[in-house]
Amino acid sequence: MRYRHFRGREGWATTMARQQGAANLLDMSLQEKFGTDVLLTGWGHTPFGRLEGESVESLVVTAATQALEAAGVEPGAVDEIYLGQFNSGMVPLGFPSSLALQVSPDLANTPSTRVENACASGSAAFQQGVKALLAGTARTVLVVGAEKMTHATPDVVGAALLGADYELAGTASSTGFAGIFAEVARHYEKQYGPVSDTLGLIAAKNHRNGVRNPWAQLRKDLGEEFCQTTSERNPVVAEPLRRTDCSPISDGAAAVVLSTSPTDGAATDPVRLKGFGHANDFLPTTSRDPLELAGSVAAWARALEMAGVGLDDLDLAEVHDCFTIAELVLYEVMGLTPRGEGRRALDEGWVVPGGRLPVNVSGGLKSKGHPVGATGVSQHVLAAMQLTGTAGDMQLDSPRIAAVHNMGGLAVANYVSVLAAV
Repeated sequence: MRYRHFRGREGWATTMARQQGAANLLDMSLQEKFGTDVLLTGWGHTPFGRLEGESVESLVVTAATQALEAAGVEPGAVDEIYLGQFNSGMVPLGFPSSLALQVSPDLANTPSTRVENACASGSAAFQQGVKALLAGTARTVLVVGAEKMTHATPDVVGAALLGADYELAGTASSTGFAGIFAEVARHYEKQYGPVSDTLGLIAAKNHRNGVRNPWAQLRKDLGEEFCQTTSERNPVVAEPLRRTDCSPISDGAAAVVLSTSPTDGAATDPVRLKGFGHANDFLPTTSRDPLELAGSVAAWARALEMAGVGLDDLDLAEVHDCFTIAELVLYEVMGLTPRGEGRRALDEGWVVPGGRLPVNVSGGLKSKGHPVGATGVSQHVLAAMQLTGTAGDMQLDSPRIAAVHNMGGLAVANYVSVLAAV
């Protein structure tokens, strides 16, 4: 197969050199660049998992209420609402934008918009909220991400998720999106060698991290041997991906309040947005290299450039490990290792708590769960908790800068945020 229109092929050193050439701009904060500061002033998070008795509405209301209370913001002070939800037929209601208004009668007539960009819907909503602040049309924005999935039958969920793939939308598939990422793993093996044991290490790491996350769906340390071994309890889903290489179907919601200044009565210190990036790649697979993830390369470069930081400045990263092969390739995309050498980040202990760049301390999508529209917002919430010292048993030692990476489809919609402690 031939791949056309490749983008994002510049090396990390080239990217950083270009950034250093714009040093004056990079030293500027969003306040200095746009005249507006962007702060995360409060957040909320429901448990992720099979939440029987919950609905999209109840999940949205719970997370939004928690976020407003944590920010010390009265509902009537909210200028705009953005709701990230994929849905794609998993629930009948296709018009959820006003659900957050159920939090309080004081939210009546508040502009509210549903945002969808596949599995990146949560970060898409987050960035729309950021842009409303930077545009000056709002001073306080409520961002919510939510999804209800576990009530639906496997064929309904599978068809909904495949709606995010150009070639397979509307078709039947026995492996769904696992089959799409399994193809990535097979390309990786063809180019760089066996990958199955490496993926097992990533799965084991994220399950180990998830034990400490009270909101996580799968809170069990499965161990490396189990995750690296095909068995009745860990069967192959799509060669070479096993069950432990795949994030689970989940229900859940998360919410964050974005403000232009600190809020009185907030439960914690705010967290500052230092930079953000967004890049969309082509939909047809023939227009994308399956190992390049060029849109993610571009989103990372844009966010780090805006933030004025490099990879070595980051203290943690929450990345989109919908499948373990995605996390492996993302080590290389972000520049932690050269292409084909992602395994080194595991062998050297760089991506575990206490390492050079802890990745998915929350357990990631693999252990925390992946309620599609909630994922991007959840990643921002968990990173903000780390930066404010409120992450409980997950807490790292005094992190100051964090990155969030969220993608929709096979790196078609790509979002990166850089957050900093205040």
